[in-house]
Amino acid sequence: MTNEELVTAVLEKVGQRDNVIFITNCMTRLRINVKDDAAIDEAGLKAIEGVMGVVHDRPSYVEVVVGPGKVRKCADVCAEMGIPTTGTATTENSWKANKEAVKANQKSNPVRNALKIFGEIFVPLIPGVIAAGICAGLNTLIQQLNPGWADNQFLSVLCSFLGLINTSFMTYLTAWAGYRAAERFGGTPILGGMLGLITGLEGINTISQTIGWFNADSPLNSILRSGRGGVLAAVLGVLIMVKVEKFIRSKMPEALDIVFTPILTLIFCIIPYIFIVMPVCGLVSSGLCAVVQYFCMSSSAVVRIIAGYISAALFLPMVAMGMHHGLVALYTVQLNQIGYVTLYPALCMAGAGQVGAAIAIYRKAKKLQNDRLASVISGALPAGILGVGEPLIYGVTLPMGRPFITAGLGAGFGGAFVMAMQVAATTWGPSGILGCFVMTAGPHGGLMSVLYYAIGLVISAIAAYLITNAVVKSEDVANA
Repeated sequence: MTNEELVTAVLEKVGQRDNVIFITNCMTRLRINVKDDAAIDEAGLKAIEGVMGVVHDRPSYVEVVVGPGKVRKCADVCAEMGIPTTGTATTENSWKANKEAVKANQKSNPVRNALKIFGEIFVPLIPGVIAAGICAGLNTLIQQLNPGWADNQFLSVLCSFLGLINTSFMTYLTAWAGYRAAERFGGTPILGGMLGLITGLEGINTISQTIGWFNADSPLNSILRSGRGGVLAAVLGVLIMVKVEKFIRSKMPEALDIVFTPILTLIFCIIPYIFIVMPVCGLVSSGLCAVVQYFCMSSSAVVRIIAGYISAALFLPMVAMGMHHGLVALYTVQLNQIGYVTLYPALCMAGAGQVGAAIAIYRKAKKLQNDRLASVISGALPAGILGVGEPLIYGVTLPMGRPFITAGLGAGFGGAFVMAMQVAATTWGPSGILGCFVMTAGPHGGLMSVLYYAIGLVISAIAAYLITNAVVKSEDVANA
């Protein structure tokens, strides 16, 4: 089926073109808003060739999973047909929305809402995180593979370029976080960026030395120092700043607003930010990193193995409960505090578990002549191997139920292995095979860390395959 035919078939099953309000796309799916929800033929959509899954979790809205790459082409077809969109069609940052689709019946609570806010702030930073992390990983691999790289003009310049890209993000991470936080909280983004940037400036050390809060023998243990509190301080500080800004603006004459509101906002906020928010958030950040480091980089292999298994096995259920937003904040804190991420490599094993489970189901589907299910899996597997798991999750394992669980149980074995080997990442975002490029921060060196990560993927896939093959019944596959 061509892309044009696929779009036509989808439109037919959602009540024809006249029933559509607008269509946008994310990484793997078409997002369709309609006038009459009753016109949506969910079963008909699932039966269309090329459709990997359907998420219909709220009235007048349905998401049709067609896979990465193809979805953009289908969106272009929709645009050519004159179907409106709510904005420019994009694939950026779409994984969050894809995964949140499974939470349709969840009730809000303060913890989940707070974690969601962190996700909304940090997820748009992911393109920069990935670019910086991959450059750092490649830089490490080049230098380890070529001991004399500094004497080679080409390699020396190349490593400098890669270092510049990584530094451009990492050096100003608190500024990016502050800018995004101000956007999220409804303040002036540039003011948020300025407050975040102040966090990492050398002037903070001067102030700390002046008031006697700086520990010259151990700067990292200072009550106040440059970078203290990191992104957590930036987010909390900007939250306070936005409230101050809104109050000042409400009292300021319009003619004076553009001049005096920004300067007064920063003046009133910078003192409590430096003397209260940064030290307090510094304690929190250090505590979070210490706890994660204890389990992920523990001197006890048994502790690391147990932690790795549990974290990998429970990752997708955590996504289903909406708890994964907090992990984004944790990754950022680790990256800002220690320069690498320890938990992420184990969590990447969840995707490999999905691949192994899907292969087991595929073999059963072929044997039972369930061609539709086999076709969905064969179309989704390449993306899953590369680290894009949504087509497999929403088109195969989650709808079937048991494979979603067996995939996690199998992934746990890979998670236990990579954490036992103390694999660490230079960033988060890339997973699957593509994740190899960022798994270079372990204590065993970049090359060995990449090798251990790849072995972990294989272990996860094999274990999930064996468990799924043993647990999932033939009748479940035949009726899927």
